[in-house]
Amino acid sequence: MDTRKYRFETRQIHAGLNPDEPTGSRGIAIWPTAAYRFRSCDHAARLFELSEAGNIYTRLQNPTTAAFEERIAALYGAVGALAVSSGMSAILVTVLSLAQEGDNIVTSPFLYGGTYNQFRITLRKLGIDCRIAPSEEPGSFEALIDEHTKALYVESMGNPTCAVADLEALGELARRRDVPLVVDNTFGAAGYLCNPFEWGANIVVDSATKWINGHGTSMGGVIVDGGNYNWANGKFPQIDGPSEGYHGLNLHEAFGAAAFIVKCRVDGLRDMGCCPSPFDSYLMLIGLETLSLRVRQEVESTRRLAEFCRLHPKVQSVSYVGFDTHPSHDNARKYYRFGSSAVFTIELKGTLESTVRFVESLHLAANMTMIGDSITVVTHPASTTHKQLSEADLAAAGVTPTMLRISVGLENVEDLIEDFEQAFTHVE
Repeated sequence: MDTRKYRFETRQIHAGLNPDEPTGSRGIAIWPTAAYRFRSCDHAARLFELSEAGNIYTRLQNPTTAAFEERIAALYGAVGALAVSSGMSAILVTVLSLAQEGDNIVTSPFLYGGTYNQFRITLRKLGIDCRIAPSEEPGSFEALIDEHTKALYVESMGNPTCAVADLEALGELARRRDVPLVVDNTFGAAGYLCNPFEWGANIVVDSATKWINGHGTSMGGVIVDGGNYNWANGKFPQIDGPSEGYHGLNLHEAFGAAAFIVKCRVDGLRDMGCCPSPFDSYLMLIGLETLSLRVRQEVESTRRLAEFCRLHPKVQSVSYVGFDTHPSHDNARKYYRFGSSAVFTIELKGTLESTVRFVESLHLAANMTMIGDSITVVTHPASTTHKQLSEADLAAAGVTPTMLRISVGLENVEDLIEDFEQAFTHVE
């Protein structure tokens, strides 16, 4: 079904569905298979040389996962999407499809802790330099770009600071310097809250574990290709040049605007094997059907809980992009539907010890390293998601000992407020 004429809420349900399915099934089937029968040896050869589309092995593609990928691409208005086993693998496959030893990427300082470690440690060991800009100002990015830069990388909303990048300005910089702009849009809820392609992004990565799934039941990630970058500029011979793995096939000539996402699949999944299971893809499809409803309520509850915390005497400060006191308030109003997300941070008065007591005294809100769940989650970044960072890096990322990241779920917000109120009695 061609769903391009429909609005987001309709596409999140209908994209990827095949109304001609011979069984008449309303739902997507789960295809729990590792391999697929070939019609002939010639058919198999055409599949392996990429001259014919089709299923080879579930490490590369699967019918259930293909439906999930089609739905994600439809929600973003993109040329294609690739599902992988986690958000971190989405980032890794993306970067390794763009850069190799001796190359570099330029990134925002406001990164999820796992991304920071992947960039500064794992990729460095592979010979890829990750240059972290001192701020999200385009000028600080541009100062680090050279002839070996293969991407600009930013989170549409930083984790955990909720700093919102100026996507339009960074998109203009990326076009002027002729490098792709990669945006981690996990907080953007699969394009419902924020669609970076509308502002100049070329590639989007998401942790599907979060709002896409929405219920904390499976792991996954997606890479989305906007199809709006010119790969024939001489900077990416692995995309517009003879492929070592496919007897000299030129991916750009063969697949046009979708060349990048094809490379991520045929090289990234083939060699790294970070594929999702068909069952996880099925859970993602189910989650997507209610994404807009869930996110809208979570955003409304987030504002109410943030307002309560801002007035509480035991709270030192509240960082919520919906408040005009937040440095990213204007960017949030520009790039995010409703001018906000379902996450905010607070700093408590008191000490690290009293902050821990607060977290451990909560009854409804869970102490987990999770966002985008139907359950409200309170996370202490300094001892969890950003534990591996040095004190200097923690300060640069805006993480303090008494900071808490709050991802609001689907509970009644009055119950959450009462839960927070009783937990505050344990704060000095």
